[in-house]
Formats: sequence, structure tokens, C-alpha cells
Amino acid sequence: MEIINLGKNNSILNGFIAQMRDKTVQKDSMRFRTNLERVGAIFAYEISKRLNYSEKKVATPLGIADVNTPDDQIVVATILRAGLPLHNGILNFFDNAQNAFVAAYRKYDKGDDFHINIEYVTAPDLDGKVLILADTMLATGASLELAYEKLLEGGTPSHTHLVCPVSSIYAVEYLQRHLPADKVTLWVATVDEELTSHSYIVPGLGDAGDLAYGDKK
Repeated sequence: MEIINLGKNNSILNGFIAQMRDKTVQKDSMRFRTNLERVGAIFAYEISKRLNYSEKKVATPLGIADVNTPDDQIVVATILRAGLPLHNGILNFFDNAQNAFVAAYRKYDKGDDFHINIEYVTAPDLDGKVLILADTMLATGASLELAYEKLLEGGTPSHTHLVCPVSSIYAVEYLQRHLPADKVTLWVATVDEELTSHSYIVPGLGDAGDLAYGDKK
């Protein structure tokens, strides 16, 4: 699996990630959502460079212009709810993309053990399409792996791009072991070295869903 860390290069992306991490700035939920959308747009632009293109003829008011435009059918998917702003940022760049949504959450057992529950999946036919699966945080990799497997029940994409801005090294290595190397690309903005006993990323940024949409019970 190819791993692309956009945060290794100096760009405005790092400024958005810094604001999302900042415990004072992130209290503004609208700003947090806006930064997530901006991050999604940056990833969408970079992913667009990996698509298939062909030359098209476009009629202007004064003549005909030859323009290379993408040919791939895109499906943008996300894991509810934290991934929604990121999803919107990506969707803003892929006008004709179809959409898919997965409702997944941690169900805690005894102690710090938990398993992933998936309650809801809606997706179009994925056969031959480019799937972009976005989730803000990649802690253990278990949720993303299950979401990916569930989505593939609806067809086989030509390629899958996983967009996970804040990731742990544990999850990156986990996905490398469990997802097909030639069919998946993982895009991140930062890879953090530590997980707590509850599998929260450190330094991370906190609970992205709560920061974007308010506390839950």
C-alpha cells in the first residue's frame, strides 16, 4: 500500500492541521469544520493528479479548445459523523461524484477492549470506479478496514484512496498488513507515534466528531 504524507512538505495544509490541533482554536466548531473542509479540498486536488485523463474539445465563444479532463467516475465515501466536513471538502472538487456513507462506532467491552459496530451502509455500484474513503482520524485502523470491506460488497473499485489526515503509526502499519498493496493508497497529513490505552491518538486532536458537531452522550 502506497502511503503519501502531504504534511512532510511545507504548505498551507500544515497551518490548517495546526489550527485543528490547537486546544484553544478548535473550540470554535465552525472553524474546525471549515478547516476540515479545506483539508479535504487539498487532498482532493492531490488525488486528482492520479486520475486518468483524456483530451476533450470544449467550445468557447470564439473557437474550440483542447483540454485534458478526468475520465474516472468518482465515489466519495465517509464514516459518520466526524468525516462529514472532510467529505464535503473532497466533494467540492469532484462535481459529478457519487456518494457513500458508513455508520460505524466503537462498542466497548470489558476494560479498554472494544469492537467496531457498523449499523448502516449506503453506496452506489463501485465496479470500475475510483473510491475515495475519508475519515478524519485513523487510530487503530479497524473501523476503516471494516468500512472498506463493507463498501466492497457493492462492487470492486479500480482503485481506492483512503484520506485520513491525522493517523497513528499503529494504524498505518495495520492497514499495510490488511489491505491490498496494489489497490489502495493511503493519504495522511501527519502520523503520530502514540495511542492511549483507550486507543486515542497522541498528540492527535481530541474527538473530531465532538469538535465538529458537539458532545454526544
